[in-house]
Amino acid sequence: MTLKGKTAIVTGGGRDIGRACALRLAEEGAKVAINYHASGDGAESAVDEIIANGGEAFSLKGDLTKMEDAQKLADETLSRFGPEIHALVHATGGLVARKTVGEMQEDLWNHVMSLNATSLFRMIKVVEPHMPDGSSIVSFASQAGRDGGGPGAVAYGASKGAMMTMTRGYAKELGPRIRVNAICPGMIDTDFHNIFTKDEVRKHVANITPLKREGLPIDTANLAVFLSSDQAAFMTGACVDINGGTLFS
Repeated sequence: MTLKGKTAIVTGGGRDIGRACALRLAEEGAKVAINYHASGDGAESAVDEIIANGGEAFSLKGDLTKMEDAQKLADETLSRFGPEIHALVHATGGLVARKTVGEMQEDLWNHVMSLNATSLFRMIKVVEPHMPDGSSIVSFASQAGRDGGGPGAVAYGASKGAMMTMTRGYAKELGPRIRVNAICPGMIDTDFHNIFTKDEVRKHVANITPLKREGLPIDTANLAVFLSSDQAAFMTGACVDINGGTLFS
């Protein structure tokens, strides 16, 4: 599953799923550009680990709710690694806050949409002109895009559902040159759930899952690397569940 000599961008690569993706892409030989917003220490340590293992990587802070920061990321990647970008793994996103419809203000709704769905649009907009035949785009949607999410997560679930629809639309628009797929994680052991999900809920979900555990960031990273590689050459427009069996779509 080699990506030797290829260039990959990982957004949201400073922690959890994104960081695991950056490390796995580098293990397979890719040169990796890591975007981060608040997780600078995690991004820098990932870069150090990749370089220590003989790979090439750099990190760049950026707010992907801004088109200019997305463009800076693409420009810096091209400047450092050459004229082509072969893989985009888009892990930027978040719930931001759990709010019911009565609590939700329009500015928060718009921010969640921008952070999740529109950030994917921005990144595709800036990298697509530089992607050669056989390139791959992988985004992280969510099980919430299928089931609506938990309490107070309507904006998050809607934004992730939008990403799934974007995946299908872009697969048709950008094929056959570029494959476009999404990953839909269930409960993964990340800061997302450390912050937003009660411990008793996590334990309950793990107990009713056929595999009897939460997922790990490496579980999703392995799938992202597969979808980025030529081994997934006949997969596009797919929204792939990875949830231990809690939801069958």
